Amino acid sequence: MPQTPRLDALVRDIAERMAAAEERGRVATYIPELACIDPARFGISVCLADGRRISAGDATRPFSIQSVSKVFALAVALGRIGDGLWRRCGREPSSNAFNSVVDLELEGGKPRNPFVNAGAIVVTDAILAGRTPKEALAEMLGFVRAAAGDDDIYMDAGLARSENLTGHRNWSLAHFLKSTDNLLHDCELTLGTYFHQCAIEMSCEQLARAGRFLAGLRAEDDLISRRNVRSINALMMTCGHYDGSGAFAYRVGLPGKSGVGGGIMAVVPGVASIAVWSPGLDRYGNSLLGTQALEALSEGMGWSVFNVG
Repeated sequence: MPQTPRLDALVRDIAERMAAAEERGRVATYIPELACIDPARFGISVCLADGRRISAGDATRPFSIQSVSKVFALAVALGRIGDGLWRRCGREPSSNAFNSVVDLELEGGKPRNPFVNAGAIVVTDAILAGRTPKEALAEMLGFVRAAAGDDDIYMDAGLARSENLTGHRNWSLAHFLKSTDNLLHDCELTLGTYFHQCAIEMSCEQLARAGRFLAGLRAEDDLISRRNVRSINALMMTCGHYDGSGAFAYRVGLPGKSGVGGGIMAVVPGVASIAVWSPGLDRYGNSLLGTQALEALSEGMGWSVFNVG
């Protein structure tokens, strides 16, 4: 069990260092609603196995979780479809950007993994089977609220509309998937659902609580099976940070998933669930200071899953 005073001091120190950092990365300007977010923001929250929570900075301020939502969508899809999902989506890392069409074309319309945009669109399309978009979104939002133990979590409809109007690359991915018969619904239907899913807003404290089921910290085990937890954690480790996943694994050593809103959710199996937020991104589309903060936390607490002895 982590020593709380040591962890508390480390979290405070990290927040102070991140607040003083001069290089903060660049916000995601291609989504108008995200372009105006203050890059000076930084929050961090750690949930421990005994229920204690340690937070600092802007940990209670809501932000758009964007691609972190792909973790929750994957959990819902695996619960409903199981391994049948992998007939439509791969499980291999990508060497190209998260919104690239290149891998999709090379693979004949089968996305490399569920965390690149094409893969997440397929996952959303699978969840829509037999459901209206309203029902599918209610299921996903209900899952997130249950995971966090908090009903005060919502989707930002304005942000979803903004993405719908400006997400031209995602539209091209959807049409390519449709052309290869790997999209079962109309592009408008699937993408409208996908954009709303990405527009879920959460704070670091809410996101850290929501990640407990992936760290094995919930007393309840009714969200998803242990087998699916293992699968999702493996994919977060190998694919959770797009073409920067290898660097993240090397530096941080924890399963994690990033979003272009600047959030990262990471887990220390059996120990802690962590969320960080800083809107400025690195060249891979991952939070620059969020990654630095998780690296400092993992190193300071000895939490890397690759540690030996």
